Amino acid sequence: MSLASLKTVSLQRFSLNFAANIIATLWMLVGSTRAFSWVKPTFVQFAVFALLALGSNVLFSWLAAPDGSIFNEQGLVSYLIWPMIILLGGIILARRAGNQALVFVPVVLWLVADTLSALLQSLVQFLGSYSWLPDWSYSFLPTLFLVLFLWQTLALLWIFSRRLRIPWWERIIIIIGAVALLTIWQRNVADQPIFKQIPVEPVLEEAALYEQPRLLQEALARIDPSIPGKSDWYFMGVAGFSDQNVFRSEINKVRELFDVRFGTSGHSLALINNNYTWLDEPIATKTSILRGLKRIGQQMNADEDVLFMTLSSHGDQDFIHLSNPPLAMDNLDATWLRESLDASGIRWRVIVVSACYSGSFVDELASPTTVVITASATDKMSFGCTNSAEMTYFGQAFFAESLRENTSFSAAFKDAAYRVKERELYMGFEPSEPQMVIGSLMETALPAFEQVLFDKTRPPLASIIDTSNATTTINISPDTGADTVVDDKNTAN
Repeated sequence: MSLASLKTVSLQRFSLNFAANIIATLWMLVGSTRAFSWVKPTFVQFAVFALLALGSNVLFSWLAAPDGSIFNEQGLVSYLIWPMIILLGGIILARRAGNQALVFVPVVLWLVADTLSALLQSLVQFLGSYSWLPDWSYSFLPTLFLVLFLWQTLALLWIFSRRLRIPWWERIIIIIGAVALLTIWQRNVADQPIFKQIPVEPVLEEAALYEQPRLLQEALARIDPSIPGKSDWYFMGVAGFSDQNVFRSEINKVRELFDVRFGTSGHSLALINNNYTWLDEPIATKTSILRGLKRIGQQMNADEDVLFMTLSSHGDQDFIHLSNPPLAMDNLDATWLRESLDASGIRWRVIVVSACYSGSFVDELASPTTVVITASATDKMSFGCTNSAEMTYFGQAFFAESLRENTSFSAAFKDAAYRVKERELYMGFEPSEPQMVIGSLMETALPAFEQVLFDKTRPPLASIIDTSNATTTINISPDTGADTVVDDKNTAN
């Protein structure tokens, strides 16, 4: 049947025409020419669905926009181009077929499909804003939205090509060309949504330039000396990446846990990279980290006291990111951190690295007097670095849950590794495989250190700790809980 013979009969009631156009669009989306039997392409229906499509797209853009976004006229113009192209196509088809009933057929079907698509995307965006979607879904949602945009247009082209009885090879060419054109278009206008956040270049306030040295000096001055004859725990936390609040939140929560429950108040230091804390907290740079370690090393008793150090940031092989624009920073690599720890004179160490690929820190940081705990294996990513989260997956499992419920790091680690693995499997992520390695001397001393940390009593440890040299460490596997002896050529400080 040709387009010239296509007849559309409008129903008497607006609501019936409205429902018929929705049904016609559903037939179109499954590639059926039955859409032509249902569509009611009146001017009123065109106007109504044009407003609905525009409104639903404005709603989606508003829901997806970051805080502080403003209306973007360019985004509105970019959206309106496509309905106008479809309408123009309908006018051309109507003139060529000599059938004025065709004028609004393509554009009504496209607008109904676009309305349904935008409403679906708005629902997904709304659920995501309340963290009601699984974390794994965020990685493919942009692709899903692109597919929906392509689908509504390709389905329209498909049913018209079938109605016109275009040869199959021409249909394929049309579809491939449309996919290429629409994909390129969509990607080029992706930075022009209807609501857009105006990018603001990071600016360092003059006050922060002078405040930072004072903040660091005051923080270092608040680190008290240890009490002779008792084993004290010292805490140092580093939040490396400024653009996401989760790292700052994690370090501050862990510091609060150690200060309040484990008695490190007066013995703790937090170095924070965050866009909003330049005037409140000392930033984390190699310089401030080295000064912090040296200060703690000066205040603690190397034979009796322990440093608990935790780092939270984005990571890569052998380094974690230190970023706080507009200041340019060097990243924190494992070799430098080991050298800085050695130079500080800090002997007994428990180090937690919460970052992707943090297992690459193990070999460099391991020593007979060190416990190294990482959120992932050398070649694995860790998860939970979202703006809406207060802690990463590993940070939540180890610090907020397991460390509160156990009285040893080994038990807390095994519990946390299990929790993380279960959560990652549920979310569809590849397991991060957290790691824990205990040095041979620390294996002997750790139970006594843990008794001091987890109990309120603080007995001397001089008679408990054997400070002789050793050459083994213990690697605790999160999957089996088995202890594996490995060679360690590092010497105690």
